Amino acid sequence: MNTIRHHAEAYLAMRRGLGFKLTTFGQRLMSFVDYLERHDLPRLSTQAAVEWATSTPRSRDEVHWSRRLMVVRIFARHLAVLEPATEIPPADILAHHYRRVTPHLYTPEQIAALMAAADQLNPPLLAANWRTLIGLLAVTGLRTGEACRLNRDDVDLGQGILTVRDSKFGKSRQVPIHPTTVTALRSYERIRDRLCPASTTSGFLASTRGTRLDEHNLSKIFTRLVEAARIPVTPGRRRPRLHDLRHSFATATLLDWYQQGVDVQARIPLLSTYLGHVDPKSTYWYLTGTPQLLALAAARLDHSLAGRP
Repeated sequence: MNTIRHHAEAYLAMRRGLGFKLTTFGQRLMSFVDYLERHDLPRLSTQAAVEWATSTPRSRDEVHWSRRLMVVRIFARHLAVLEPATEIPPADILAHHYRRVTPHLYTPEQIAALMAAADQLNPPLLAANWRTLIGLLAVTGLRTGEACRLNRDDVDLGQGILTVRDSKFGKSRQVPIHPTTVTALRSYERIRDRLCPASTTSGFLASTRGTRLDEHNLSKIFTRLVEAARIPVTPGRRRPRLHDLRHSFATATLLDWYQQGVDVQARIPLLSTYLGHVDPKSTYWYLTGTPQLLALAAARLDHSLAGRP
């Protein structure tokens, strides 16, 4: 059994060395290895994989089960080369449904209300951090972690460019920003340096303790801001998230393009690059994930087809 653990650890180290984060993947794979060891199972079998994948007493969600099994299947294909007795679970043994949760799309008024609520936080540096973070995510579509990982040297306000390093899938990119965003970030710099002069972090966004803003400690305060801004929570839907500001940016950009009558299909690769998507298909999802965009895309297609002979 130690052999499987060794192979699993080596496999994760190899893929991480190639730039993959594998946070959830790694946790699930090692959970499966723990399961094999607890049940004294000497090899990776389809039966063991299915039993582990479905042994989730807190969830009976088939999509969740299939995602757990997918982790084992991917590793099994690697392990089978090294351990011929390994069984690779068939792709159809559990129904696999790809499902993305519908995001909350913030209106400009809701974003303004969130920033106004942030202004009421204490101490003042906390208020400045949140106002800047919300505004930055809303106008750039950065991932929350990308904004928190920005170093001071990554924020070139002279050129109006943010350098996002080591993002999802290990990719880096440059993000141009509007002059009004430059002005807002300059204002934040002055507040940060005045209120936290002894900060030793290289992070652009500095916490009240003088450390880098931690993306994992943001949800509690953001929940308070959502409540203070009186943003409604749709029954049966997930609460609005900070990450939904990214979705709102992408959707608003596409809506603006449609309303301007530009060639959206030609511009989607540009938006995909700006957002740091690994390929344009992730950006195309917004066309089907947002009813208003889907209607505009359908109308554009109808108009195009009507003009054909």
